[in-house]
Amino acid sequence: MRAQRFIAPALLALLLAGCALPPPAPQGLGPTEARAAILRVLPAGLADREGWAADIHAALAAQALPSTAENLCAVMAVAEQESGYRADPAVPGLGAIAWKEIERRADAAGVPMFAVRGALALPSSGGRSYAERIDAVKTERQLSEVFEDFIAMVPLGKTFLADRNPVRTGGPMQVSIAFAEAQAKQRPYPYELRESVRREVFTRRGGLYFGAAHLLGYEAPYEQAIYRFADFNAGRWASRNAAFQNALAVASGLPVTPDGDLITPGSAQRGETERAALSLAGRLGLSEASIRRDLGKGEGPGFEKTALHERVFAYAEQLDRRTLPRAALPRIELHSPKITRKLTTEWFARRVDERHRRCLDRIGAPPQP
Repeated sequence: MRAQRFIAPALLALLLAGCALPPPAPQGLGPTEARAAILRVLPAGLADREGWAADIHAALAAQALPSTAENLCAVMAVAEQESGYRADPAVPGLGAIAWKEIERRADAAGVPMFAVRGALALPSSGGRSYAERIDAVKTERQLSEVFEDFIAMVPLGKTFLADRNPVRTGGPMQVSIAFAEAQAKQRPYPYELRESVRREVFTRRGGLYFGAAHLLGYEAPYEQAIYRFADFNAGRWASRNAAFQNALAVASGLPVTPDGDLITPGSAQRGETERAALSLAGRLGLSEASIRRDLGKGEGPGFEKTALHERVFAYAEQLDRRTLPRAALPRIELHSPKITRKLTTEWFARRVDERHRRCLDRIGAPPQP
């Protein structure tokens, strides 16, 4: 009897162990294969190619994103387009761009420019004046650090800049710093945070990590990578929302700009998209409240499953007698102090998509002897 008491638990443990499910097989390439594949694509003259390969793979692995050829090439295509594989790329004429932005902000805040220039003439933490440092900046990291010092050390900095650093993007993928800061609150940053998330964005490892998260770390109903590239530029789900706006224009007969913005959160004002949707309320069998509620879901996943989305497409396809696309490139003109010519989200997405296709052609090639 005593032996049976010992044997029974042992048998139960063995049975439970046998019923345990094995861990799922990893997707994509293994670490060694992934880094070798990346090295086949990176420019031959790029400094520290091994370091780039390690950080690109780590950017995916740390977020449980599979190292498929498609994902690896997506990250590399954006990094190539945005920075030419430079962790902190130089921006031509950045000092002059910074001064124009300072003047614009001073005017918007009602602060006399002579007062701003007087404050910028003060010595900064490194000894040089803020103005001298602005004149000498070559990269966004350098400019961001000037503004950080100015906000922290000069009383006018807080009033003039309202505690907001004007440098909003950075790093090899030019990822949004606001996105990176929000992402770090949702998911632990896998590296030692030496100073701040903002500072990490300007590093190779941090810029690639947060860039990969913004590009790939969300569910989207896309069959083609080009729509993720458009979203990287215009905001997550912008391509899905732009396709809805196209269908809404067909269904309502009203002009609707397919820019991906369905509603302004927290605003009671009705925009173009909401007005067009409300004109269909009776035909769609939806109340004004339900239409506004569903439009509000356009900022996240699952909007394509709402009654509004499904009924607008169903009605539009009846009118047009064809299946309408569920993703479309948003129609947005890009505006930034750094942009000196007319560019659009579509231009950006197509350029990155071309790089992505070239990368896929090369990444599958056998290693050169």
